[in-house]
Amino acid sequence: MFANAMEVFKLLDKSNCKKCNEPTCLAFASKVFLGRKKLSECPHLDAEILARYQENANQGHIPGEAEQEKELAALKQKLADLDLAEAAARTGGKYDKDRLTIRIFGKPFSVDNAGRFRSDIHINSWITGPVLTYVLESKGVPLTNEWVPFRELAGGRELNGLFVKRTEEPLKKIADTYPDLFEDLAMIFNGKQVEELYQSDISMILQPLPLVPMMICYWKKEDGMASDLHLFFDSSTSENGGSDMVFRLVAGIVQMFEKLAKTHGWQAAADVG
Repeated sequence: MFANAMEVFKLLDKSNCKKCNEPTCLAFASKVFLGRKKLSECPHLDAEILARYQENANQGHIPGEAEQEKELAALKQKLADLDLAEAAARTGGKYDKDRLTIRIFGKPFSVDNAGRFRSDIHINSWITGPVLTYVLESKGVPLTNEWVPFRELAGGRELNGLFVKRTEEPLKKIADTYPDLFEDLAMIFNGKQVEELYQSDISMILQPLPLVPMMICYWKKEDGMASDLHLFFDSSTSENGGSDMVFRLVAGIVQMFEKLAKTHGWQAAADVG
């Protein structure tokens, strides 16, 4: 919801009243940014401000299993009236025999107007919703080949702090722990290592959706410097998915990677300090 603690701090009256049980407003702002306090715990904020940020907080929310089922049902209802041939042209897919087929990580995923899926790969429930949202809402804007961080996508700034915590940080932990991660990503998910950008040690492009490529840049730990990892997206992603869809999609992908870490020899990211 907030890009950093200073965005929270700017909303406060800076009185250091301690009614939130924190010594200063800046300390409270830091706890809100880290998710350890709720903005509503400040007694001096106007209801209008609280309502506005509560609405923003709903963006980037990763739904639970029951909520996912409701959302999928709503998306499938929209599919019933969708022109799949038009959607195929718009999303970089193909239309054949009343089914739209797009490529997820280079592998076919098809859906019909009744919302029936068919795929050569296992698609988890975290990813299915964003994929259907892409099919329904992507505007089909051509790729620009201009890479930007998540925060520069439309609406990404408000979600960036949460995006970093849910995606970049856990993915960095996996990369730190499993040195062959990028080789496996290339093999399992049709990843492609490219010329290193931003002075990174490794740069890899994954294609979770035809018009939503994702680049991972990783800096190895060396000479007392901590490792780092950041994700970048084609600048057209704002039109072809939007920040909320991308947030959910990438969070789902990272959860899938974490499961692989536990079940297929990758050390679990959660065990890395």
